[in-house]
Amino acid sequence: MMFEQTFKNIDDILHKDAGCGSELDYVEQTSWILFLKYLDDLEKDRATAAELTGKTYTPIIDKDYQWTVWAMPKGKDGKLDHHKALTGDDLTDFVNNKLFPYLKKFKQNAESADTIEYKIGEIFSELKNRIQSGYNLREVINRIDELRFRTHAEKHEMSHLYEDKIKNMGNAGRNGGEYYTPRPLITTIVKVVAPEIGDKIYDGAVGSAGFLCEAFSYLKNRPSAGSSSGLSTKETEILQKRSFYGKEKKSLAYIIGIMNMIFHGVEAPNIIHTNTLAENLADIQEKDRYDVVLANPPFGGKERAEVQQNFPIKTGETASLFLQHFMKILKAGGKAGVVIKNTFLSNTDNATVAIRKTLLESCNLHTVLDLPGGTFTGAGVKTVVLFFEKGKPTQNVWFYQLNLDRNLGKTNPLNENDLAEFIELQKTFAETENSWTVNVKDIDQSTFDLSVKNPNKKEVVQLRSPLEILEEIKALDEESTEILLSIKELL
Repeated sequence: MMFEQTFKNIDDILHKDAGCGSELDYVEQTSWILFLKYLDDLEKDRATAAELTGKTYTPIIDKDYQWTVWAMPKGKDGKLDHHKALTGDDLTDFVNNKLFPYLKKFKQNAESADTIEYKIGEIFSELKNRIQSGYNLREVINRIDELRFRTHAEKHEMSHLYEDKIKNMGNAGRNGGEYYTPRPLITTIVKVVAPEIGDKIYDGAVGSAGFLCEAFSYLKNRPSAGSSSGLSTKETEILQKRSFYGKEKKSLAYIIGIMNMIFHGVEAPNIIHTNTLAENLADIQEKDRYDVVLANPPFGGKERAEVQQNFPIKTGETASLFLQHFMKILKAGGKAGVVIKNTFLSNTDNATVAIRKTLLESCNLHTVLDLPGGTFTGAGVKTVVLFFEKGKPTQNVWFYQLNLDRNLGKTNPLNENDLAEFIELQKTFAETENSWTVNVKDIDQSTFDLSVKNPNKKEVVQLRSPLEILEEIKALDEESTEILLSIKELL
């Protein structure tokens, strides 16, 4: 609860600052300060570990720029030393003119891109301090210093609350699907795709990195092969450095994605700031491919003609271009779980028909999860999840239609229990009132229409009570009497 209350207090402080006018600003400004506090605790952990093994630890951050020097210098009583602590204009001058320029240089000085030093440089090359008042900044720093990132429980709570902030940013007038895919849906997709340690897992529209964070949690909590005591040192290194890859076009989403992964425990995420769709599909080679794709590409985006030239099937629809990219970048035998608008299954434009045909011929589209409206808060579209494996054509598609007895929304979101039946039935492709199988030979071979038409759903006939029926008979009798009287008056 301490984290939750601290975040609320910070939002209240930022709400008063002239430079921070939106939920987006709150997340951005909280992020860089949180990150520096997190980094300070990480350095303490590393120093302690080095001391226990008799080694000397060299800090990442030079002394003048360490949290305990510029942000929270403390006296012997453990409280903030107000004589040494910067505040007001002195604090904003230091942050804007010294701290940020110093941290930006880490990117060019880092040994390689898979180090936390490189990520520090990337983060502070992309962000700016927007907190205009040095007094507000001092208050935020004081609040964040109350937090600890030393124990597993503290890091776990922090990562969940950071996710909540990202979700709230999506709910605050922005497209909810732009940064945030509901965590229960991500968890379900990861369970069905079931990545393994050693797989290279990729999201080309990474956003806040929810899929990669959940895949990391899924894999790190699985016992080692032949062991019940957790991951080996080698497996831990594989998960840290050679498992999770992402690309993101938008600057803030890119930074939030990196930070989200760091807060979840991946110290140097392999996330690149680039426009995935600017890459020509013809240039993708075997070395560029991945074992697993997990993604929710943007809904409803439109791409320019020059971007469309990178794809064999030309279309302005962003999600359709991403789907082509994912099919191409998967290794043979690779597995995917991709969220897309449900109209992809039935649209009859030439591009969508061609992409459906390619998907069915080059991949085994074994499962389609049909989601109800309201799954994505604020997105206003219905979606499906496509589960496929690359390398052999589709013979049968198993559909599952998620029918809930309530309407989904901000105050009544999707939960894991809602999807439990789907996960269980999907293992055997069982046929039920909500699930059925379609043989590809039975669909229209000119349009490859895969519309969700549940043949097993029983039509619910609303039976009226006897009282309702009698009331209607009475009303009809009265109406008939009035008509007969009107006719009689005419005679």
